Amino acid sequence: MNGLIVADVAIAGGGIIGLSLGLELRRRGLSVVVVERQKAMSSASWAAGGMLAVHDPQNPAELLPLSLRSWELYPAYLERIEELSGLKVPLRTRRAMQYVEPARGDGGRYGDAVTAAEIAEFAPGLDTGSHQFEWLDEGSLDPNDVREALPPAFLAAGGTLLEETEMLSVQSGANGVEVETTRQRISAGMFVNCRGAWSGETSGDAERGLERLPVAPVKGQMGNLRCEPERLRCVVRAPGIYLVPRGDGRVTIGATIEHVGFDETVQESQVRQMAEAALRLLPEAEAPAQMDMWAGLRPGTPDTLPILGRAEKDRCWHATGHYRDGILLAPVTAHVMTQAMLGETTDVGLEAFSAGRF
Repeated sequence: MNGLIVADVAIAGGGIIGLSLGLELRRRGLSVVVVERQKAMSSASWAAGGMLAVHDPQNPAELLPLSLRSWELYPAYLERIEELSGLKVPLRTRRAMQYVEPARGDGGRYGDAVTAAEIAEFAPGLDTGSHQFEWLDEGSLDPNDVREALPPAFLAAGGTLLEETEMLSVQSGANGVEVETTRQRISAGMFVNCRGAWSGETSGDAERGLERLPVAPVKGQMGNLRCEPERLRCVVRAPGIYLVPRGDGRVTIGATIEHVGFDETVQESQVRQMAEAALRLLPEAEAPAQMDMWAGLRPGTPDTLPILGRAEKDRCWHATGHYRDGILLAPVTAHVMTQAMLGETTDVGLEAFSAGRF
């Protein structure tokens, strides 16, 4: 271990949440160092589906204000990443077809019913069977675009990124925090835990000086089908399966929900089962013999809501536990956490997301 880094803020976790927060803090003039145990954007941040699922009916109602504000922030967020990195991060779709539960009987909670003519326009060949769908105004992006652009954007903004660096301990005092890592020591005014699925590790957290959080990894396996480019032009969410077109012939399908610890092994049989379900919806797509398959670890909490706000220790904060919505919530998390850390009134109240609720 060599040297000392002095910064206003030290962030543990170089995924989309940690780097987005770092980028916003830099925009506000604070010096930031991000410590990442692997390569930046190497876990859930790139493995996600990339749906900006603001109105997903599976989301808790408490999440909606955060989701709506994040959707408002997204254009400026992507513009800043693109300006700093020189890399384009386009929205691949701007609408989603959401399956309507028959028991709801309200004709569409958020959007209009999808007509046969609209299916022919946006998803030709889609076999809806007896299912009904409604339109949701939601976007999607390819997380790989963000993986390529966000780290260089953070660096271009003047941030410091320590990859393949393990955080060993955090100690807080009246004048700031001291963070020990396997490479360097960091002296900072504040510390933020953005460790994602690793935020709830039970082994060693007490020794590291971190409070124990009820965050657990939730494995998701995914894959890519193939179809004609631009053939499918919207996200489709149906029971047990979703389809996210990338605009270049790839259609990402997902995702399993598995509570198996930190196992990121891909089980081809499970991905092939998902592919069969997806092909029943979109028969003209194909599942290649050499099919792209991968797995990621979502940071889950008992109530599936993120943990945002102050930690037990002085000058320490949490921004973690985003479960399936890390991509969606990255801009608003960066925005409201920066506001909170600077003593400002947050755009969205954080009471429902406090670690103290557990």
